[in-house]
Amino acid sequence: MNFEFVSAAKIVFGAGKLNELPACVRGFGSRCLLVTGRESERAGRAAELLRRPGVGVTTFCVCGEPDISTIERGLEASRGADCEFVVGVGGGSVLDAAKAIAAMMTNDGELLDYVEIIGRGGSLSRPSAPFVAVPTTAGTGSEVTRNAVLSSPEHRVKVSLRSPLMLARVALVDPELTYGLPPGLTASTGLDALTQLIEPYVCNRANAMTDGLCVEGMKRAARSLRVAFFDGGNKAAREDMAVASLFGGLALANAGLGAVHGFAGPIGGMFNAPHGAVCAALLPHVMEANVRKSGKREGEKAETLRRYDEVARLLTGRGDATADDGVEWVRGLVKDLGIAGLASHGIKPDDAAQVAEKALQASSMKANPVELTKDELAEILLRAM
Repeated sequence: MNFEFVSAAKIVFGAGKLNELPACVRGFGSRCLLVTGRESERAGRAAELLRRPGVGVTTFCVCGEPDISTIERGLEASRGADCEFVVGVGGGSVLDAAKAIAAMMTNDGELLDYVEIIGRGGSLSRPSAPFVAVPTTAGTGSEVTRNAVLSSPEHRVKVSLRSPLMLARVALVDPELTYGLPPGLTASTGLDALTQLIEPYVCNRANAMTDGLCVEGMKRAARSLRVAFFDGGNKAAREDMAVASLFGGLALANAGLGAVHGFAGPIGGMFNAPHGAVCAALLPHVMEANVRKSGKREGEKAETLRRYDEVARLLTGRGDATADDGVEWVRGLVKDLGIAGLASHGIKPDDAAQVAEKALQASSMKANPVELTKDELAEILLRAM
């Protein structure tokens, strides 16, 4: 057994922990770039806490999923105010933007020197400026990952800036910040979190440490995602989902993902489709295809089926559940949470071949537990429409 495990330098978790933000940034400097979402007032409490010890705060808003120009504008804002560290308060898009800005604050050149696919793909040479990640959704786990996903509308792709030097100094996870999430966002982000627990558990790079995180995370998501959707003020359910999201981020960063995320990158680049909603629509169909492709319970594919059987037992709470039962449980969850098919995002049957071709090349696809052909991938897309 061989594996490595990396994460944020420090993880602070618990209801009300946002109040510890001043202590978390102590020693980072006196000028902060506070990266927020479109509704910057949601980060008002964080700004107030930062200013108490005399820190100067410059706010930068990220509207929607970040692209290359978003990071360039954020970098310009940070330099104009002589910012020394970055705090991101928001969902995955906000945290990814904050992460990328912090990285470019300390590294020479331009962003395209470092991003993959559309850029030169160089390696960062210096650690990012101190970065604190404060998630306000329970979904992406971006607070503990070492990459930032950025869109390039002109190329119709999503690309990553990735390096272990980008890991947050502090991941501050306060479930209270998710209490106000509307049901639709609870559903899409929560199913993204569930996907990021299932895929690392069944992927071909799973290891003993990530297995433990995935098992615990799946238990919590299974018992609490429906509850959080129908009763957003349920504190126990919100805490469970915050833990599940955090554990999913830790797992994907140290194991891998699979075909759901192999699809999600190309789809997000080609269409105006939110990442969590795409993952939610695809999850049961990818699970079904992987189980079917694994075939008989013998040989090298037996381990994949064994893992899907365990996923089913964790999700259903039944000791006799099989992989097929797990697929049906997820299918029912997606229906109950009102997740729309891919067609609702403008994806048409004629797009299936092109999306499947791009998905074959995605890095996440390489960790899928079984090899899926282009035709099999296209069939998954059609089923998820």
